[in-house]
Amino acid sequence: MSATDDVVTEILSTYDTITVVGASANPAKAANEVPAYMQQHGWRIIPVNPTATEIVGEKVYPSLADVPDQVGLVDVFRPGPECAEVARQAVAAGASALWLQLGIVSDEAREIAESAGLLYVEDRCLIIEQRRTGLRAPAAPR
Repeated sequence: MSATDDVVTEILSTYDTITVVGASANPAKAANEVPAYMQQHGWRIIPVNPTATEIVGEKVYPSLADVPDQVGLVDVFRPGPECAEVARQAVAAGASALWLQLGIVSDEAREIAESAGLLYVEDRCLIIEQRRTGLRAPAAPR
């Protein structure tokens, strides 16, 4: 098992809510399919997209700063060059984990996240990792 595998397991077993930056209203896109799948497996989804109002049946927020709840895990569906700014916004919002989806990498986002003490994963798919680990969403704290 790699160090990244350990972080993946920690994230999937710790966070009951996933804030999805770049979530899509289009069911044909991974940015819709992945949040929908995770939602079906027990995670609460908070979509972030400046042009939509509802995604996977959830209210959408235009930016991370607009999310009224505590942000923990931020999952990113944005191109690599945009991820450093998303990392800065995640840190400002009080996030404690940043996950860049499969095919998305950013050395700058990694540096920003890790310097702020966030758990960090890049170039991995939540669906693939959930299936690989068999983990389900942890129970929400009461």
